[in-house]
Formats: sequence, C-alpha cells, structure tokens
Amino acid sequence: MSLNQLKPAAGSTHTKKRVGRGSSSGAGGSAGRGEKGYLSRSGSVKKRGFEGGQKPAHLRLPKRGFKNIWADEVQIVNLRDLARLPEGNIVEPDALKKAGLIRKTNAPVKILGEGTAARAFEIRSCKLSASAEKKIIEAGGKVIGA
Repeated sequence: MSLNQLKPAAGSTHTKKRVGRGSSSGAGGSAGRGEKGYLSRSGSVKKRGFEGGQKPAHLRLPKRGFKNIWADEVQIVNLRDLARLPEGNIVEPDALKKAGLIRKTNAPVKILGEGTAARAFEIRSCKLSASAEKKIIEAGGKVIGA
C-alpha cells in the first residue's frame, strides 16, 4: 500500500450538509439556524467565553496572587559567571550582554556572591550583594558607581 491509496476508515467521514439550498432540500428556509435572534443572522459571531449575557466564568471566579506592576526587574548575575568574561574586561551591563549573561542593558543588574572571584574585576554601574563586594575586593578588584 502506498500513500496515494490511503483512505479514511469506512463510516468515519460524512458528507457536509448543504443548508439554505431551497425548501425541498430539507434544510432550506432558516437553514437550521432557528427563527430569529442574533445567531440566525448573517455575520453573527459567538465570542469566546460568551455565556449568553450571563457574567462570564473568568469574571465570576476568584482571582489569586498579586503582580506588583511597580517592581523593578533586576537581572541577576552570579560571581562564578563572571569568569566567562574576557581577561581584563570591565564588568558593566554592555559587557555582560555581549557575554550572554544578561538580556537587557537598560534594566538594573545585581551581582550576587555565589562562587568565587576568578580574578580582579572592575565593576561599574552594577549593584552588588555584600558577599559579592567582599569577595571582589579580596581578589584585588574594585567597585565603581554601584
């Protein structure tokens, strides 16, 4: 058997009912849409979630949780990830973006103290946790404009 010989199983498909083709067809006149009302007219659309004028379920059900729309989206970088930066590089948002450690350069960046400082880094325009700052200074690095 090849692809051009494939057919649906017997009885699994039905021919489409052609409505509105005259009274002798059995589905003429109102074409199975009923007599009057919005859904009997042409151009009528059932909106997703519409419940006939009743308050929709997504408005009746209780909501959960809280989304703070004023919260700052801080991008997190761990100290161990800074080893991916090229040697002698200044750590700033542009350099972190080039290395693929953050997605946006305009959102604030915070460096956390997970891991160890591989070498002396110069940190610019990034926030630091207390442990990250301590480890960077111990490794001989410096922090400018946190």
